[in-house]
Amino acid sequence: MQRAGFRVLAAIDFNDEAVTTFKANFSKDTLALCKDLTKFPPDKLAAKLGVNHVDVIVGGPPCQGYSTVRQVDAANQGSRVKRDKRRYLFRPFLDYVAAFRPRVFVMENVIGIQSAAKGKFFTLVQADARKLGYRVHTQVEEAWKLGVPQKRRRQLVIGVRNDLPGYFSSELKPARSSRREEAQNSPGKSQSLVTSSPTVTLWDAIGDLPPLAAGEGVEERDYDFDRRKHFLAARNETAKHYLKQVLEIDDATKLTAHRARPHNDRDLRDFARIHEGETADDAIARGEKMEFPYDRNVFLDRYTRQHRERLCSTIVAHLAKDGLMFIHPTQLRSLTPREAARVQTFPDWFQFPVARTHQFRIIGNAVPPLVAEAVGCEIKEFLGSAAAPAASSRALAGRNSALPSGFDEASNPAPGGGRAPQTRKEAASELQRLAGLDRRALRALPTQQFLHGWRALLSLFPDLHPDSARDHGNHIVEMSPDQLALPGFDELVSRRYSRSGWPVALELIGNEACRRFDAGEFTLSDFHCVEAQRAGLCYDTEGRSRAVLMETKT
Repeated sequence: MQRAGFRVLAAIDFNDEAVTTFKANFSKDTLALCKDLTKFPPDKLAAKLGVNHVDVIVGGPPCQGYSTVRQVDAANQGSRVKRDKRRYLFRPFLDYVAAFRPRVFVMENVIGIQSAAKGKFFTLVQADARKLGYRVHTQVEEAWKLGVPQKRRRQLVIGVRNDLPGYFSSELKPARSSRREEAQNSPGKSQSLVTSSPTVTLWDAIGDLPPLAAGEGVEERDYDFDRRKHFLAARNETAKHYLKQVLEIDDATKLTAHRARPHNDRDLRDFARIHEGETADDAIARGEKMEFPYDRNVFLDRYTRQHRERLCSTIVAHLAKDGLMFIHPTQLRSLTPREAARVQTFPDWFQFPVARTHQFRIIGNAVPPLVAEAVGCEIKEFLGSAAAPAASSRALAGRNSALPSGFDEASNPAPGGGRAPQTRKEAASELQRLAGLDRRALRALPTQQFLHGWRALLSLFPDLHPDSARDHGNHIVEMSPDQLALPGFDELVSRRYSRSGWPVALELIGNEACRRFDAGEFTLSDFHCVEAQRAGLCYDTEGRSRAVLMETKT
């Protein structure tokens, strides 16, 4: 987040070694605390900081309760897993959101949160955040598309405060250049990283590091510059770019944390039986006999030799226990902490002043810095656009501006002729007409006519994110009369999906909008129609757009 341009006020973790590592690498101006959020309420942090509001909160509640491995274990461990209290640790995170009212929050977790307890917690996170006054959507981060050399997929839950116009991008862009490159670039020159193509491989990240045998290495040593020179000469520009701009090798004076853990002789013999890019299961299928008492139904990928020219397996905290899933592509050992850190995109100057076991755990638990930077840059861009009085504000002040451009009767007449909706009630009537159509009838509508209703929907429900229409979940709640945003249209809005927040009656419209956008029938600016949302946020108590009133007064 710091590399994205944010001033980090505080960092909190319950692991002392993680806090020690943070303090060794970041400014003392940032408050770094070793605290359990379940026992450290937000008001205590506010008192330490001397602030009650912040712009952004990012965090990752412990993921073990949601992991797919944990869900497999549940078959054997029964109710003990179901009662895992860690599954509810998103709530202390949301307590901080409720207290500090950030403009944006981002919660990162494993993909398994989608399916844990049949999606119960995935729904709860979104529903609880929505109750706090946030427009919530989710997206899956595929780290390799952002320049990270591993098969990492993680779930992001993103909340934007309801009073802010705009829709957070549903797809992250690769991070901007490193802080060193930005400092050297002159104004006007491109500072973007093209890290999504070609894909960065494991060997691009670690191929210049000195070879080690199992158990070899020291905590700090000189780099082998001759090896690096020959390595870069033999590789393409991707490796050079990764080493210099992402890992910032020129800023590191010593090679640290490049120590190989020891392995017993049996494991080393089994490692030798596995070819590059294979699992033990693959080797057994080839006819190899493993000395480890290997159950192919349980340990499908327990032993995995990584491949130089592919993505690495996802770096996880389990590395602290053993490295059997991370066997080096060409050497009889598992990856070192520095190799794992490089795969996670930690710069080489980043220090891990703790024992090797803790190094592995910290590295495996981390969000890759390059991903965090991409998230931070997207937040910063969004906040800039949300704060700007955008051209859309001016557009809303013109004719028929109770709803955005595209609603004027000349280009988009209302069905059957007449003017476009001017009030919330008229827009609701138009939307109710659209909601009465079945899937086939919606698909048959001309694009402009469908967009007419879609924009009405976004103006009437500015708290909804269009992308949330892709996943409603199964749980439905009945809204009480005092919660209804459209009095007199109870049937349209009284039943909502807990996960997405979408009215059940509008599900087909959302599905059709997603289909048309995916098919290229209309643009992202049509799908994420911010002008429509802004109009909705500007309605006065009588259901008229305040943008119209502004135009009248001027």
